[in-house]
Amino acid sequence: MADVFDFKKEYKELYSPKNVPMEINIPKMSFVAIDGKGNPNDKNGEYQKALETIYGIQYTIKMSKKGDYIPNGYFDYVVPPLEGFWWIDKDEIFPIKDKSKFIWISMIRLPEYVTKDVFEWACVEVNRKKKIDTGKAKYINFTEGLCVQMMYIGAFDDEPKAIKTIEEYILKNNYVNDISLKRRHHEIYLSDPRKIEPSKMKTIIRIPIRKK
Repeated sequence: MADVFDFKKEYKELYSPKNVPMEINIPKMSFVAIDGKGNPNDKNGEYQKALETIYGIQYTIKMSKKGDYIPNGYFDYVVPPLEGFWWIDKDEIFPIKDKSKFIWISMIRLPEYVTKDVFEWACVEVNRKKKIDTGKAKYINFTEGLCVQMMYIGAFDDEPKAIKTIEEYILKNNYVNDISLKRRHHEIYLSDPRKIEPSKMKTIIRIPIRKK
């Protein structure tokens, strides 16, 4: 594993924040992503299907070293953590208990050598070999910019406590919460909920900001 690139270790400022709010300027990155709606806990819902697809694409790219097609500039890597943008319809009040009303973009970071052509090749391979429909998968890249983030340890349902802490930091430091149609509430999942109890799960919560 010594030669396998690990984004979490190489970019600790992005993936290992403290459990108190901190400012950070997020650079441009590329992702495999899928838009969707609904309860992420629904076993037969859009979210679980999205995860199957984006992980399928990720691992196809990662394991391309064993096939006939090796992308230019390829290096092996640890698949980065799952991320998500979350919001609700403008007529709803956040936080909400009815998770079926969630709107989201589920995504995983891609290595820099992954171009749109490489991404499209991987989509075709996943569809051909795994019989998974990749029609909703997208290659996106963007610069998230100035944000406040913190490490949150606990159950997803208790996240509003951490969000309140971030909001207090934003106000205290002369910033404005900049969540909008272009900038969203962002979460990065460092724990697998299938393998760890809710009270010990680690999630990075990231909120876009701007100066007043």
